[in-house]
Amino acid sequence: MTRDDLNAICAAQAGAEVSDPWGGGHDAWKVGGKMFACIGAVQPGIAVKTDSVETAEMLIDAGLAQKARYMHRSWVLIPLETAPDEARHRIETSYRLIRDKLPKKVQAQLG
Repeated sequence: MTRDDLNAICAAQAGAEVSDPWGGGHDAWKVGGKMFACIGAVQPGIAVKTDSVETAEMLIDAGLAQKARYMHRSWVLIPLETAPDEARHRIETSYRLIRDKLPKKVQAQLG
């Protein structure tokens, strides 16, 4: 997968917006003002949220992900070499986890 492929998956999520809050070429994808994915400027891959620290550790132990630097332990870095279906699943799961915690009024506005 390429950075463009990952950005396309993120952009397809309802209400998704991208910014570069730290400068230097990061693509931070947010829904309702909360980040659900981040493509860094240096390390190739995309950081996404998992449902728990245990899930993150399982993905890391299985070799499907790496520890996402500077992020909470429930976040993992999905490498560019990841199969497209798996990368899409991880991005969409992260999006749903973040979206589901937004206030109901905000969720309703997203469609």
